[in-house]
Amino acid sequence: MTARLIAVVGPSGAGKDTLMALAAARPGIRCARRVITRPAGAGGEDFEGVSEAEFAIRQAAGEFALDWRAHGLRYGIPLAEMAGDGLVLANLSRGVLAGAKARFPGLTVVLVTAPAPVLAARLSGRGRETAGDQAARLSRAGFAPPGGIAARVVSNDATLEEGLARFLAALQPERG
Repeated sequence: MTARLIAVVGPSGAGKDTLMALAAARPGIRCARRVITRPAGAGGEDFEGVSEAEFAIRQAAGEFALDWRAHGLRYGIPLAEMAGDGLVLANLSRGVLAGAKARFPGLTVVLVTAPAPVLAARLSGRGRETAGDQAARLSRAGFAPPGGIAARVVSNDATLEEGLARFLAALQPERG
């Protein structure tokens, strides 16, 4: 068996990282640790913070299974994160989904979302961005995956337990 990539997408504040972390506590599920050109102490998910120069060096060396630019930052999923068995959950940008689908034909896309008032409250509560940045993120919240890529939608608008149950159900292989 080889690792199966699950692309987790959705608007900021939908609870992607929270659901991913809770799911990764289960056997056979793990989260890909992203490399981001953001200071390591910026909070949020567990990530490796690097400079733009370091990112470019690693990209040129072919160290990333996937990489992209979003929100003024560079993001990468190291090849090493795809080694082994089980499910690998990766918080991806919708802009990289077509490339991810081409590179990983068995890709499953899970779209985690929540109503706008829930997203706004969560963004405000995490305190990582200015009010202007939060407004910009909310304006981009409604989207569908590009190019006809199918996604399993998880509404994360209830209790944490219910959100996790919905998320775990979306991770299950399709029945043929």
